[in-house]
Amino acid sequence: MANNENYDVVVVGAGIVGLAHAYHALNRGLRVAVVDHADSVTGASVQNFGHACITAQAGTALRYGRKGRRHWLDLAHKAGFWSRPAGTLCVARHDDEQAMIAEFAAERGDREVRVLNRTEILDRLPIRPDGVTGGMYLPNDLQVDPRTAAPSIARWLESSGVSFHWRTAATHFDAGVVHTTRGDLRAPTIFVTVNYDIDRLFPEYADRDELQRCRLHMLRAQAPLGFALPAPLFTGWSLVRYSGFAHLPSKDVVLQRLRTEYPDYADIDLHQMYTPQPDGSILVGDTHAKDVSTSPFQSEKGFAVLIEEAEKLFGAPLTVTERWQGVYSSAPAKEFLVEEPIAGVHVVTVTTGIGMTTSMGLAEESVERAFARNDIRVSA
Repeated sequence: MANNENYDVVVVGAGIVGLAHAYHALNRGLRVAVVDHADSVTGASVQNFGHACITAQAGTALRYGRKGRRHWLDLAHKAGFWSRPAGTLCVARHDDEQAMIAEFAAERGDREVRVLNRTEILDRLPIRPDGVTGGMYLPNDLQVDPRTAAPSIARWLESSGVSFHWRTAATHFDAGVVHTTRGDLRAPTIFVTVNYDIDRLFPEYADRDELQRCRLHMLRAQAPLGFALPAPLFTGWSLVRYSGFAHLPSKDVVLQRLRTEYPDYADIDLHQMYTPQPDGSILVGDTHAKDVSTSPFQSEKGFAVLIEEAEKLFGAPLTVTERWQGVYSSAPAKEFLVEEPIAGVHVVTVTTGIGMTTSMGLAEESVERAFARNDIRVSA
């Protein structure tokens, strides 16, 4: 029972953003509790690619990604989940995509971006050579197993002294108090990290930022490739999606060509990318549809497009082993929602699909800011 227990920090939400807050609070020697309505880690934190695509970000998200990288490596060691600093490969299949890559490399430099010619990218990737013009390698990106990373972190946090209150829903807040379905939890600092469910606890922020739920088509598949895919793989669709590429001169040229060549893909908002898994399978995705409420129904068109485009790229048939609908929080004008509606109660939500990439750095700054503002002291 949660009845009137006292902590230094209470985190509401056991997704990766909440777990990252618990990790940073624990590192400060604080007594920490995590509350979640489910009985284990679920939702966006296990439905994703497991790809920390740090380099493709810009602004605040890039800062969070860079700061969080060492924490991912630290937690992979401590919590014992599969990870690797594999970087990211991106294949260009048109001259305008290669031009965009050259622009990005000129801006970021060799430490972050390595331009590859046609021969170099084909040597690294088990793909068809048709139309390939070159590519790039982003060496600083990371990969984890999305099914095991967040649950492993939760288990390690619990073994390290963090109290978890599963199947316990937060209902409302006062300064220093989380009211839950199993009693009150008290702490001078509270982090509310509930992703898209922020509209159920603080609807005024969801209304203000036009918060929606973004639904994805996702697949896991096996394919008889010439050799294993060595790292997460971006395509031209990635170049027109991530904020790090948004301002590049060639971006609009690439976007317009893709929309002209693939007009039927606009309504499913395709992003063609692939991440290899420890068991040899590949995660294939994704599409995007945004609504305030999540429809349980998915068109087969999205899955058909993902399979068709993957088979064209790899030149091999896919055997699909799993299909699912990923869901994450989305807002049209911002990537993060960070507010303090009540003294000591901090709402922290990633409002786009970069929670895994930014969570560790976001939480580090969030905890630092809360401590500075609230003059938190470690309990005796």
